[in-house]
Amino acid sequence: METQIFHLQYAIDTFYFLVCGALVMWMAAGFAMLEAGLVRSKNTTEILTKNVVLYAVACTMYMVIGYDLMYDGGIFLSGLSGGDTLVADALAASVENGFEGDAVYSAPSDFFFQVVFVATAMSIVSGAVAERMKLWAFIAFAIVMTGFIYPVEGYWTWGGGSVFGLFSLGDDFGFSDFAGSGIVHLAGAAAALAGVLLLGARKGKYGKQGQVNAIPGANMPLATLGTFILWMGWFGFNGGSVLKLGDISSANAVAMVFVNTNAAAAGGVVAALVLARILFGKADLTMVLNGALAGLVAITAEPSTPTALEASLIGAVGGIIVVFAIISLDKLRIDDPVGAISVHGVVGVWGLLAVPLTNDGASFIGQIVGALVIFFWVFSASLVTWYLIKKVMGIRVSEEQEYDGVDLTECGMEAYPEFTNK
Repeated sequence: METQIFHLQYAIDTFYFLVCGALVMWMAAGFAMLEAGLVRSKNTTEILTKNVVLYAVACTMYMVIGYDLMYDGGIFLSGLSGGDTLVADALAASVENGFEGDAVYSAPSDFFFQVVFVATAMSIVSGAVAERMKLWAFIAFAIVMTGFIYPVEGYWTWGGGSVFGLFSLGDDFGFSDFAGSGIVHLAGAAAALAGVLLLGARKGKYGKQGQVNAIPGANMPLATLGTFILWMGWFGFNGGSVLKLGDISSANAVAMVFVNTNAAAAGGVVAALVLARILFGKADLTMVLNGALAGLVAITAEPSTPTALEASLIGAVGGIIVVFAIISLDKLRIDDPVGAISVHGVVGVWGLLAVPLTNDGASFIGQIVGALVIFFWVFSASLVTWYLIKKVMGIRVSEEQEYDGVDLTECGMEAYPEFTNK
């Protein structure tokens, strides 16, 4: 009887893990649609190509090296043959704990859930460097980011490793990041910031007198669709991070995570809408979309312990922060076409700092140390990588190619050929 209960729990937890992983994979479509909507029509095909390719690169590099690096010689490549032993050990532990213990799922399902997170981090980079970066330079960076840079900081955090052998973020500082406000989103934004600083702004974005010139996206319906896809995928992102579903307490935790994830996104939308109306006198759709994403990023670090109202407030603060962050980065002449650095980086830090407000197991010092470690490692490693790529093959297209659009120069086709004036 106990063996049958275990088999059912194992099947439910594994299936739940896989479904949540599939939801997170669907976020790749969300990023693709969001970015395609926020860039100009002449750069649409290239941004879509990048999103498809980066997902494939992330899956391949994380399989070849990243997963084992992140989990210190993990079980996917080196230990799948020992699956029966792992299941037997899990069965013994589950029986001992009355089937209320640690999550019980298959090693391949864990890999699948982890690999889609890696792709999410790399997708953040895609939008920030849009409209002026060489496609193959971006792919070269994606190889390093997903195979080495991300797995190293993942090893220090979710992998339980010590930072350069000096200290443990979890054991020594109590750092907590439930689903990755820092580990995924801040990391992606740090890599994007390093690339943007070396890449420079798009031509015509900033005037000589310091003015900021708006460069509208080509397709707001597509950007809105992308945001809703991301919103939906986030239920897998945060809900799957509970890691299991096969007992009462876990099922209740999953339900609460879903509620809080949704509440935070809604709070971010309302706050960004109201603030945009106050600052600009208009309901700015791009700020509203980024407000939704900011709320989602903010709650990702701890979606299980707040009440729904607290989650709404955490998301609302994220929605306010992202509006000011986008404005501030423009004043600093840091050109981010989709607001990715503000949404995932600045608000990612807020998400980490919000954890101790509802989770007694985390401390502000631990969250600050964790954020600094993640940012400085990913930013410095990315800066070196981007610099080397720049020296070897260059990272920016020519001024003429940028004017014509990277669709034709990088991909040889247009996204909307019937609307082109000949």
